[in-house]
Amino acid sequence: MNVAIIGCGVVGAAIAYELSQVPGIKITVFDRQPPAQASTGAALGVLVGIISQKVKGKAWQMRQTSVQRYETLIPELEAITGRTIPFNRQGILSLCLEAENSELWEKLVAIRHSQGWELEIWDTAKLQQICPQVNHPQVTGAVYSPQDRQLDPTALTLALVEAAQHHGVTFQFGVTVLSLPTTAATKCTSVETTAGKITADWIIISAGLGSTALTAQLEQKIDIRPVLGQALQLRLGHLQGNPDFQPAITGNDVHIVPIGGGDYWIGATVEFPSNGDEILPNHELLASVKQQAISFCPELASAEIIRTWSGLRPRPEGRPAPVIGELPGFSNILLATGHYRNGVLLAPATAMAIREKIISQ
Repeated sequence: MNVAIIGCGVVGAAIAYELSQVPGIKITVFDRQPPAQASTGAALGVLVGIISQKVKGKAWQMRQTSVQRYETLIPELEAITGRTIPFNRQGILSLCLEAENSELWEKLVAIRHSQGWELEIWDTAKLQQICPQVNHPQVTGAVYSPQDRQLDPTALTLALVEAAQHHGVTFQFGVTVLSLPTTAATKCTSVETTAGKITADWIIISAGLGSTALTAQLEQKIDIRPVLGQALQLRLGHLQGNPDFQPAITGNDVHIVPIGGGDYWIGATVEFPSNGDEILPNHELLASVKQQAISFCPELASAEIIRTWSGLRPRPEGRPAPVIGELPGFSNILLATGHYRNGVLLAPATAMAIREKIISQ
């Protein structure tokens, strides 16, 4: 069986790796760029799973599946590739601001306990004792999720690619998919690219923003729009707070992510296009995200900016993210795209769903 995967961000790479473990499947992955260049390369890798407000249905099931899978996936990939994937196992600390509803958090803690997960509510005294770097008059406490994680999305994607190659997957980078010719009304049996044509029993579109044009060609347009995210790396030169406890800290949708050696990732902005699809990075917004991070952890005021970066996240228009499943009208084209801000978090669950779809046919 031949499978073609279009797009090699974290989702495409995760699907390639997952399918590479199924005997009898020949997999080819196409991408116009090297892996992890688009939205994956811009992500901060904060895996908001247990601490998310999603508590039931598919949205929660996918989060739970991914959180569980990451615990085995990271050591698995490191063993196959010999690479180290930065994986912060010290949890996520979500700061509570005065305006936030403490009843909502208490309810979530109870639900998670009933589902077998841990969440802790900390008052200001406990927060001050454990994370003295947090010092903001409006922070009234925090919710700590010891089982949530943060990882380096680029390192993860490169490891997925290498592990998939180890299992025989072919990757063609710098190759553009030109068309998906249809032979029958409901089937597309080949992929035409700038490097030639290959036949395929299954085609998986995991091309993020590139998915729109591909599906439009097939007259089943999945409208995915860009949302810009900017982030920056600060160098403080030493670890904030307790050096032995460095969780990812989040408050008011701003993440402060320790990445070792006294460096921190800060982000990310959420910037929508004003007209058309072009979005120019708004430097004032990035400056305000930095200020917000400093207001939570004042020590960061003395840090220097090492780099700033941005990327476009794929957000489905008029429907929930992500878009996973069959392309309407086609029996052998699967969509795994439009993950918006949760591509890294949901990559393992997406890959498992696609694998299930293919092997159950």
